[in-house]
Amino acid sequence: MPPRSRSRPDRDRLTTEKTPPQIWTSIDTSRLPFIYTSQGRALATSNKRPILRFIIGLVLATATLAPLGLAHAQPTDDSLRIYAVDIWQDPPQSWGPGRGVYLGKGLVLTAAHVVGSAAHTKPRVRIAGMDLPAHAIREGNFERVDLTLLSVDEQKLPIYLRMRRMPLCENRPWPAEPVIVAVPELTARSHVLSPAVLAPNIQKRFSTVISDVTPALNSGSGVFDAGQKCLLGIISRKIMRSNSAEAGIAAKYFVPASTIRAFIPTDYRF
Repeated sequence: MPPRSRSRPDRDRLTTEKTPPQIWTSIDTSRLPFIYTSQGRALATSNKRPILRFIIGLVLATATLAPLGLAHAQPTDDSLRIYAVDIWQDPPQSWGPGRGVYLGKGLVLTAAHVVGSAAHTKPRVRIAGMDLPAHAIREGNFERVDLTLLSVDEQKLPIYLRMRRMPLCENRPWPAEPVIVAVPELTARSHVLSPAVLAPNIQKRFSTVISDVTPALNSGSGVFDAGQKCLLGIISRKIMRSNSAEAGIAAKYFVPASTIRAFIPTDYRF
């Protein structure tokens, strides 16, 4: 009998670019040309003024974002794919695998909403051609810290993985910093955007963003510094344009290394 598909939670539809939620609320504002989504159905729209809408998940958008080109991947970028993993729930989710990053010592980091409640979703990590059961070391929250730290049996991993460690970047992200986003099947080049492209009231909370990358590089994917090859962050949410003739995803927010470092329990740091 084929595995049953798990129904996709509404909050995850936005972050992984699937069917958008059906319920909206709207707040009229003439000064904020972007969309911040959290929850609700658009009651009305105006041809004269932009609308601030809240839906499940988070979508920020700004008309000031110009189309952004992506740099070509370099041959050495593929070395990061060894740290990229897929995350499956039980039963398997119908929308495809979540993404994650292998840190070393059996630890896997991903976005909290990729796993949900580990006690209910029973996550498995696909790494080095194997599907390994995982248990949660620490679980975050989509609306607070969108991170979850998982652990798999390190002894079941091949020796070349047991010897590896992925360090967290020490430097803060800076505008135009070249980055690499990696999943098991591919990598893509991007760059950090200035927080100035975001509205003032959300810059403080969601200030680390990169220019858009291919749809395959979604929630849980690792964002790596292109020079040092350290982990700069974990992709969490997407940003969309509004009030623009060219609609679509403009950028993606990532949870930065400084937040990751504080999230990982002391006993699991290295």
